[in-house]
Amino acid sequence: MRKTKLYRFSLGSLTFQEARWTRTRLLISGFLLGIVIFFSLFAINHYYYNDVFGLGFIQNNSLVNENRVLQNQLQYLTQRIDVIQKQLNFLGNKGNELRLLTDLPKLDEDLQKAGIGGTDERVDFTSSSNVNTMLNNLLATANQAERELRLQTKSYEAVGTAYDQNKVRFAHFPAIKPMDGFYNQNGFGMRMHPILGYVRKHEGIDIDNEIGTPIYASAEGTIEFTGHKGGYGLTLEINHGFSFRTLYGHLSKILVHEGQKVKRGELIAHCGNTGLSNAPHLHYEVRINGVAQNPTDYFFDDVSAKDFQN
Repeated sequence: MRKTKLYRFSLGSLTFQEARWTRTRLLISGFLLGIVIFFSLFAINHYYYNDVFGLGFIQNNSLVNENRVLQNQLQYLTQRIDVIQKQLNFLGNKGNELRLLTDLPKLDEDLQKAGIGGTDERVDFTSSSNVNTMLNNLLATANQAERELRLQTKSYEAVGTAYDQNKVRFAHFPAIKPMDGFYNQNGFGMRMHPILGYVRKHEGIDIDNEIGTPIYASAEGTIEFTGHKGGYGLTLEINHGFSFRTLYGHLSKILVHEGQKVKRGELIAHCGNTGLSNAPHLHYEVRINGVAQNPTDYFFDDVSAKDFQN
């Protein structure tokens, strides 16, 4: 007869083991499901590239790239402004050359560098110290360039004004010999008078030529006197402004009238032999504030009256 085995089960132990296994499986399944969900969200977030779930990965990567691009652009702009600064320095040197040509004082180097003055305070634009340093350096350089540009603009305006004024002044400067002919370089000053026979100051020069030789205005001005004037004979005087006056003596004929405005190189009279004169010639004087000057000091030998005639 076969024996029957008897098995005893503890219901309490079995229940505990089954519950623990079930909980472990749930934890593992939840963990795996969480991983799947996380990577799914990351993939979706990356696919749309706009951080729709607010995870911040794409945004952070974008900010890093933007920061890198920003620094590169700042370096590029700094180099461009450095080039502009060098160009401003070049313009400053050229401006000083023009100032000297127009009889204006040079701008010293300290004034050019300082511009109109001013200080640049450091500003914290971002949390990045490198970006802050680059932005502040760029801002300071731009402010400096702006100040120098304003200074150079004013300087060039002053040069332009001085040039226009000098053009007017030079037009009234007695720069040409008023008549063709021969003259003595030492004819101005103390000398023996050829008719009166004693030493006296000769306040002009004598240019020798035939009667009727054309005489031209040596500069722009206004006819101030025409007529006979003692030993000068028939005389003409021009007020050129800027303290200049010229006198033309011993004339045979005057072609202008008092109050008339004349240009440099304009025909005004003819050579003669009137007054205290022993031969046809032009007595020519240049005066500044009434003081006689040596006319030859004002002649430009390479310029003649014909250069100013149409």
